[in-house]
Amino acid sequence: MLLLLAASAHAHYKFPRLVVDGKPEAADWVSVRKTKVSNSRDNGAVSDVNSADMRCFGGSSGKATSAVAAGAELGFVVSSGIMHFGPCQFYMARVPDGKDIDTWDAAGSVWFKAGSISAVQTGGPLSGNEATWPAYHKTQVAFKIPAALPSGKYLVRVESIALHLAQNVGGAQFYISCGQVDVMGGGSGVPGPLVAFPGAYKASDPGLIWPNSPPRTSYTAPGPVVWEG
Repeated sequence: MLLLLAASAHAHYKFPRLVVDGKPEAADWVSVRKTKVSNSRDNGAVSDVNSADMRCFGGSSGKATSAVAAGAELGFVVSSGIMHFGPCQFYMARVPDGKDIDTWDAAGSVWFKAGSISAVQTGGPLSGNEATWPAYHKTQVAFKIPAALPSGKYLVRVESIALHLAQNVGGAQFYISCGQVDVMGGGSGVPGPLVAFPGAYKASDPGLIWPNSPPRTSYTAPGPVVWEG
């Protein structure tokens, strides 16, 4: 289940608040780690798929952790709304026992894809508007945590992949944040496949290139398949 709400029109955007079962946090950067641009004039995007910023876009350590039930809906508020077309994806990484969720860096192959809002494909030409990209111009995006996900503390990584400048290799932009959650009432599933950030994507991946012509008739978002439990 994916939650998509309408947005206002601004050029760039961040994901500063978690949304648990439809209820947004009351303030920015509480259960979401502050990114490098949370208090700057930078446009908020990562463009180098080999940068460590692909993980959680740098920033500070966490401050708080939100409780969420396995099987519940989890999402992010989008400040200014998603203002570039492309897929929006969600990854999760379980914090190892004995590690502090506020400071764990989630390096290495620890991330699995938990949700994806990708292109709507009908067999005809794909466009750069909301008809093809359902996350475009939304102020909240969300996914359903698999009920089989084991209980524990997790980082939740959201990425909006902007394809408006992706006519050539290296043109895609990534808008990223990481939230902190404690999953309760989980199951015994084994999430996977596991990938690393950086490392999960190559700049030449077909899902990171959007030619102006001829129009594409199919699209596959980069990264592994969604683990549904």
